[in-house]
Amino acid sequence: MTTWITICETCKRDDWAARGMEHTDGELLAAEIETRAGAAGVKTRRVACTMGCERACNIIVQGEDETGAAKMGYSLGKFDGTAEDAAAIVEYAALHAASPTGQVPFRTWPQGVKGHFVSRHLPLPTESDT
Repeated sequence: MTTWITICETCKRDDWAARGMEHTDGELLAAEIETRAGAAGVKTRRVACTMGCERACNIIVQGEDETGAAKMGYSLGKFDGTAEDAAAIVEYAALHAASPTGQVPFRTWPQGVKGHFVSRHLPLPTESDT
């Protein structure tokens, strides 16, 4: 069973230039997530774009079950790139990893991810589904 957090490292919030930032908001969020993910048993990867620019900062949580079958995945956005955001994202990803299907009951979601869900990604059908 592997769960991944894919982080858009090129995400910039609307006020990025005005804040005089040296690094993108996505880079800052990625660094914060990476410092926490290993201890939670979650893997990370950075990508150049998830095409959710109007909702920066964006991440995707995906995984597979113990047989290697894909679980439900989720895109989340509109994060500020803070340590608190990263902690909530990693906590949610750990709950996703523990779920056999990737679905996590709303009542167990960390407060920091509520209101940040953008879309759900259904696993591709298998041969037995067709």
